[in-house]
Amino acid sequence: MHRDYDITVIGGGNAALCAAMTAAEAGAKVLILEAAPKPYRGGNSRHTRNFRCMHTGPLGPLVDDYSEEEYLADLLKVTGGKTNQHLARLAIRTSEECLPWMRDHGVRFQPSLSGTLSLGRTNAFFMGGGKGLVNAYYRSAERLGVDVLYEAHVAHLELDGGRVTHIDYTYEGCACRIAPKAVIVASGGFQADMNWLARAWGPAAQNFLIRGSPYNRGVVLADLLEQGVRSVGEADQCHAVAIDGRSPKFDGGIVTRLDCVPFSVVVNKNAERFYDEGEDVWPKRYAIWGRLVAAQPDQIGYVIIDAKSLELFMPSVFPPLKADTLDDLANQMGLPADKLRKTIDGFNAACGDTSAFHPTELDGVATNGLEPPKTNWARPITDPPFYGYSLRTGVTFTYLGLKVDENAQCSSDQGPIQNLWAAGETMAGSILGQGYLAGFGMTIGTVFGRIAGREAAAYAN
Repeated sequence: MHRDYDITVIGGGNAALCAAMTAAEAGAKVLILEAAPKPYRGGNSRHTRNFRCMHTGPLGPLVDDYSEEEYLADLLKVTGGKTNQHLARLAIRTSEECLPWMRDHGVRFQPSLSGTLSLGRTNAFFMGGGKGLVNAYYRSAERLGVDVLYEAHVAHLELDGGRVTHIDYTYEGCACRIAPKAVIVASGGFQADMNWLARAWGPAAQNFLIRGSPYNRGVVLADLLEQGVRSVGEADQCHAVAIDGRSPKFDGGIVTRLDCVPFSVVVNKNAERFYDEGEDVWPKRYAIWGRLVAAQPDQIGYVIIDAKSLELFMPSVFPPLKADTLDDLANQMGLPADKLRKTIDGFNAACGDTSAFHPTELDGVATNGLEPPKTNWARPITDPPFYGYSLRTGVTFTYLGLKVDENAQCSSDQGPIQNLWAAGETMAGSILGQGYLAGFGMTIGTVFGRIAGREAAAYAN
């Protein structure tokens, strides 16, 4: 191991690797400190599937085109306008050049997956998923001379005089200290710290599931915020989706997501509907459901579909509950059967002409006189057997993070911190104020990882 590193990158996921490779290609000697063991390296990136990419004309696996303005409009819709448009446009505009760069660094792509995602024009899917991407990047980083320490737990970055003077971490049971010329923080959010989540959300957070890495506990984030590094975002804003209620507490990943909501009726534990299941195509609206479920009693919801919808969405990792009658399904799910029957009967009565039903685009097949309405894909739940899933809030990453500028540089009230940059989920709140757009986290991580690596290397050199 080299002791005189130009740059230390904290974290081992997509943003960290993009930063490390970019810095190494600029001639810097780079060390990655990854908290996870080697088999679990990569943070949340190993659970990803795709990268949202602007393009003018076909690009790699992407068809047609996806303009900067359309991309931004999609982002503004899901965030309700709560975004830094300057940084958002930077991420969007730069994404087009990232896809060839990713391919040059070992990432392979495949056509978009079938089902309800409808992303063939906007999102490039990784061959082998996120783990394939992470492994490809580690191979490329090794060829570039990047060193990696696994199970290296960073405890403290010492800030003095507007710069980081050293990093304290533990490795193989020993306390270690390193003093690189520059530091890039790419260690994710704080979502795996359940106590921190509970401070932000209240006791309801104890019922949340964490889709991603159990190693993203926000230790470095908290350390820097306590020393006056500028923050961005709110502690109770996050990328949260509704996932299968039978998922593990941590690290269930992308496969725990359920894509059946648009074709279903969703009820709470009282068998009452609480939101429009057909509001928009799923990639644009799936991320609101985690927060919706979090607001229900006991933070749980239940999906009800019938036989004609079973093949319309990507298969779930756990098979659904199945019953020949709604009463039997209600009993299996612990729901009041009479109330569920009343809810489904009311929904069915509000459904009209379904001849225009189209599962992959907004079809306007809506309910009449029902509150809340279902504005698309509203077909009666009538064909046995009936199927059911439980839903829990699955947190992917939190948005409270380090505020950065267009160069990915961090700052305090005294001005820019000379040798500190941030990339990925730990600064995503600089762009994402609320909501989420499928594949955009990988866009942020790739774009700002490369920027951070470039800027840190220029400073170190």
